[in-house]
Amino acid sequence: MFILEITRKEIKQAVEENIISQEQGDKLWKLWDERQINEPKFQLSHLAYYFGALLVISAMGWFMNNTWNQFGGMGIFTIAVLYAVCFTGIGKMLWEKKGLRVAAGLLIVMAVCMTPLAIFGLERALGWWPHSEPGNYRSFYHWIRGGWCFIEVGTIVSACIALRFFSFPLLTAPLYLILYFLSMDITPLLFGVEHNWVITRWVSLFFGLTMIVISMFVDYRCQRKIYQGDYAFWGYLFGTLAFWSGLTLLDSTNEWSRIGYCVINLGLLVLGILLRRKVFLVFGTIGVNGYIGHLAYRVFNDSVWFPFILSFVGIGIIYLGVMYNKNQNKIQAFLRERVPEKIRRFLPE
Repeated sequence: MFILEITRKEIKQAVEENIISQEQGDKLWKLWDERQINEPKFQLSHLAYYFGALLVISAMGWFMNNTWNQFGGMGIFTIAVLYAVCFTGIGKMLWEKKGLRVAAGLLIVMAVCMTPLAIFGLERALGWWPHSEPGNYRSFYHWIRGGWCFIEVGTIVSACIALRFFSFPLLTAPLYLILYFLSMDITPLLFGVEHNWVITRWVSLFFGLTMIVISMFVDYRCQRKIYQGDYAFWGYLFGTLAFWSGLTLLDSTNEWSRIGYCVINLGLLVLGILLRRKVFLVFGTIGVNGYIGHLAYRVFNDSVWFPFILSFVGIGIIYLGVMYNKNQNKIQAFLRERVPEKIRRFLPE
């Protein structure tokens, strides 16, 4: 996604060179100025907002210790609900105030992040677990267990409700993160097996692929300004993470399956070019490099020439990167023309 910054000086220069009229210049500046007001910019105060929000989310999630068990299930539920209500109330008040939407949006994100803790407390108080009791809340972020599934479904619903009333793209972060967790924890519920890693990897792979497809649809609507903001970033990130992790951890029984792995990662590189999303380029590059490492340590371990050949390949890839930088528009157009029309309309212009 490319962002073009226009200044008053540049519009004035365009008027002086008779590219546009003075009236057109004034209208263009007014349109641009209004857009800049409505779009959030990163300021120094935003660093404080994000840092404070991260501290709260960490304190009520990642860094909770076993002493919280003394509050009991209903105590944990009550504390989490009070936090969520306070965050939502303050966030709603700040939402309509000029220049405070980032702070308000982060408060709503914090409220959504209280949902897992609230559901955990309620389940502990009532003894309602979808599978076996998963243990302490702190383990929610570390261990794959079927007992977390109600927590994850509830958090997804909470995030969707928040997005309905507050158009803040960061709200998709907890939504897609919990979807990623659900892709791993749902295996025991579907197949009745707690630690079948083969099935877990396949479920993660298909879950991630589904998230990528959904993110492409969301990205399509963002590109056409139906949604104001980048609501697809976190979906691409966690979707690619789930897909790529499941793919990478699958057992490769022969060399052909490893070649297939390399080809799929090359496909991620092409997808990254088409969608203009760096996340696919990063994971695709890591995957291809992993296959090259396999060739170096397993297939050509005793070859004297392999390091030299690999060095030339690396230099060639750098050269291709330079050529792509010079001709990226032509390359993107070339790839777009070979994509079916039904899929092409979902790609960025």
